Amino acid sequence: MSPRPVLVSWSGGKDAAWALHALRQRGECVPIALLTTFTEGYERVAMQGVRREVLQAQAEAVGLPVIEAWQPQSPDNATYEAAFASALALARERWPGLAHIAFGDLFLADIKAFRDALCARHGWTPLYPLFGRDTDRLAREMLAGGLRARLCCVDTAQLDGDFAGREFDAALLDELPPGTDPCGERGEFHTCVYAGPMFRQPLRLAGGETILRDGRFLYTDLRLV
Repeated sequence: MSPRPVLVSWSGGKDAAWALHALRQRGECVPIALLTTFTEGYERVAMQGVRREVLQAQAEAVGLPVIEAWQPQSPDNATYEAAFASALALARERWPGLAHIAFGDLFLADIKAFRDALCARHGWTPLYPLFGRDTDRLAREMLAGGLRARLCCVDTAQLDGDFAGREFDAALLDELPPGTDPCGERGEFHTCVYAGPMFRQPLRLAGGETILRDGRFLYTDLRLV
């Protein structure tokens, strides 16, 4: 049986990047495109705050096109779902018969259930190549495998703002306070990947200003050099 084509939900962060790497390593699926949700007006990835041009450079580095889903600022759940569904329809129009989409989720059962239901409504089958992994081991596996990333967003309600903009590395993992997930799976932090085994070539990123939004989220502006 030939490998099945798969769309990869891509935030620009480490988990999405490692999910892509895992799919390629296993050989059961062939990733053919990325799907990313952007916020109108900001021209950035929703939640992560990664610049659109940085994400496009990531896509070029992994050798895949991007299907873009656009949502307004502060969307409700229905608006997000509509934007995501439109992007899925666009992907299937481009690649008829495409029916699988992979996510980098790690252990949150409620998020997985939400994605399962959303995909089912639109005739897609979700895949979770990393789900259930021990996140401390996974984080260190990523680093040992050559993944490089920086923290682009920190939720200051869960993690000290001094972590904003830092390198995702062994030193950071060792300094995380007790109760903080090593992969930030509960939203403690988000990352922007700039190098790894899934990339043809690394990106050069420079850190800009760090801005507090909604009274709790610290976003570090990462730009292409």
